[in-house]
Amino acid sequence: MYRVLIIEDDQTIAEIIEQKLQSWGYQTYRAADYQNILAEFAQFAPHLVLLDINLPYYDGFYWCSKIRELSSVPIIIISSRDSDSDKIRGIMQGSDDYLEKPFSMELLIAKVQAALRRAYAYQDQSLNVLQYQDLILDPERLTVFCGEHEIELTPNESKILAVLIRNQQKTVSRAYLMKALWDDQSFVDDNTLTVNVNRLRRKLAEVGLDRYIKTVKGEGYVLK
Repeated sequence: MYRVLIIEDDQTIAEIIEQKLQSWGYQTYRAADYQNILAEFAQFAPHLVLLDINLPYYDGFYWCSKIRELSSVPIIIISSRDSDSDKIRGIMQGSDDYLEKPFSMELLIAKVQAALRRAYAYQDQSLNVLQYQDLILDPERLTVFCGEHEIELTPNESKILAVLIRNQQKTVSRAYLMKALWDDQSFVDDNTLTVNVNRLRRKLAEVGLDRYIKTVKGEGYVLK
């Protein structure tokens, strides 16, 4: 079942769209936190996004570019703004299609089906990011997102954080982490692991996440 994320602050319109999509067998989620769309995006992991332009806090163009930094998921802009400049801007920010309000539900479904067919006819794409609370990690780009902040990580720092997120609420042993940092040429020893964890902590502290990684004495580390 394809998942569709609806980012529309007009709840009447959002509900109508949701009911229509569900009647066609799609799983839907309506965004609610307009200051932290990326967190909801990462949590729901949609196959397609319907995105309004006029939103509280940040507009749809902003979120379109932010989502595109994380994923190639199809994005259809739905907006009452019908100027060519808005449509061009949407395309430049990474949207795949633009639907002007008011629109028929039949046209919306047709565009959704076409976008999903283009994106997934030959391969099953999924969101390749990890999330823990307000923190989002993109392992491929070695980048952490938290609200407006972006943090660049080293490959080892990214691996450490990825292992901790995948095992959230569990204590990860130092031995397990050192195995995760193994590559073809070198082995990260115990001291180097400590250095990498401390460096990762400092980077997270810069955006107020200084207490995310907790040391469990004699065992390892856990996200709290």
